[in-house]
Amino acid sequence: AMASAPTTNIRSFRLDASCARVFPLFTAEGEKRWAPGWDPQVLSGETDRGTVFKTVSPRDSRETVWIVTAYEPERYRVSYARIAQGSNMGLVDVVCTESGSGAGVSGRYTLTGLEPSRAGFVREFLSDAQYADFIEEWRVALVAALGKS
Repeated sequence: AMASAPTTNIRSFRLDASCARVFPLFTAEGEKRWAPGWDPQVLSGETDRGTVFKTVSPRDSRETVWIVTAYEPERYRVSYARIAQGSNMGLVDVVCTESGSGAGVSGRYTLTGLEPSRAGFVREFLSDAQYADFIEEWRVALVAALGKS
């Protein structure tokens, strides 16, 4: 049997701040300023390609290991490969584009369940309804963080 294609979804939103202000919030350290429960343990590097860090989900204590696969601050692009132990593996791509006086942010997740029992989780998480809610949480938290800085 042929393997199925990885599941992917992408959503965008606009923020009333420049990419220069927004983009640093998408590094391992920067995300602490807006993502609840985000507490990365950096194993190597800081932001550049090859940087490795671990996070533990406040929801289910699952450990995720991340590696930066692309870091292009001059183009406001960053990509990560991540493996959520025993669950799923895939890519996260974030791009910021100047949009009028603000910034357009797009977040893409591309995931594969690591065992058949996790395929349903991936499908559900990346369904349009769930993923839209997930990215809306980003937007709301980022608006709050930018309001404080």
